[in-house]
Amino acid sequence: MSESPKQPARDKRAKFVEIASRRVNRVIKEIRLISNLSNRSAYEYTEDDAKKIARALQRELDLMKARFEGSGRGAETEFSI
Repeated sequence: MSESPKQPARDKRAKFVEIASRRVNRVIKEIRLISNLSNRSAYEYTEDDAKKIARALQRELDLMKARFEGSGRGAETEFSI
């Protein structure tokens, strides 16, 4: 039996769906945990701290969108307050 030419594409699609679902759900969970840091009764932070977090997350979202649009690769950096 010969394998159909569509098989590798189907395998790639299935792999993408599986990994994307797992990774996106993990990131959503982590973003919710970051949101918990807004609890002023448990944490102390400045507005500048909150803005730095939001900017870092937005920058990564923008880089991810650009990569999916084929607009290149962005610089990978670590976040710190």
